Amino acid sequence: MSSSHLLVGANAPAQLEIRHITPSDLLQALARGLDDFAAMPSHALFLCVFYPLIGLCLIAFVSGYAMLPLAFPIAAGFGLIGPFAAIGLYELSRRREAGLDTSSSHALDVLHSRSIGAILALGILLMLIFLVWVAVADAIYVANFGYNGPASVGKFVSDIFTTSAGWNVIVVGTVVGFLFAVVVLSISAISFPLLLDRDVGAAVAVFTSIRVVLANPVTMALWGLIVAFLLAAGSLPFFLGLTVVMPVLGDATWHLYRKAVGSDAVPSAESQADERPRPQRYAADFPASLFTTRR
Repeated sequence: MSSSHLLVGANAPAQLEIRHITPSDLLQALARGLDDFAAMPSHALFLCVFYPLIGLCLIAFVSGYAMLPLAFPIAAGFGLIGPFAAIGLYELSRRREAGLDTSSSHALDVLHSRSIGAILALGILLMLIFLVWVAVADAIYVANFGYNGPASVGKFVSDIFTTSAGWNVIVVGTVVGFLFAVVVLSISAISFPLLLDRDVGAAVAVFTSIRVVLANPVTMALWGLIVAFLLAAGSLPFFLGLTVVMPVLGDATWHLYRKAVGSDAVPSAESQADERPRPQRYAADFPASLFTTRR
């Protein structure tokens, strides 16, 4: 795959139509996301059950007192890579909207997309942003408390909430974290759904996402707050709520993309391909429906 295709795709139009969206469009996107989740619950569980497992691993990772100051930054920063992690959900919502088969195996169809190089490149970019955020959060803590880790969980909580250094960490960390969130929202709000739908390349996808945010600053800011609130709520207890929150947000993001970007561009080859009819699957078949069989 050439670098030019990675950046601008094969059929990238000169200018994609950016639509004006309102808070009511966000509610409609969330409602359709809930509808997709209700129609494809086994797929959502299949794709998102690893989220609570990752959360539990993060808790185990930071259980040592030396790593305790990074517990919240890691958990909060996990949302920075969420747009990439939900790529399979976008694909299933795309297929359901097009009236195509939505069996769980199709979540992996993204691996055969002509835009897979651009998708992976953006995914790596989000991972790098996440790692930079963790490093910056650690630097903020060290600047206020030094390199010695807290003696206990109680001591750490007391230092954070009852000392001026602790409040410096909270205030500065919140401001810096907000800036990271704004950057990620701007470059990835609709980038991954766009790449699944059209062969436009990573640069065009990022630029289009930024255009959507600039054209709808208030609405997209509200969307960012909704996503942050739902991710925080889904993290309780022990990240188990993310098995519902992540698929709903992933499906809703697809529908938000469809509202924000016009459909007059050349679609990707995958979205035009003829589909062979497949047997219908039902949620009651889970987990057997996750495995394909030959007949």
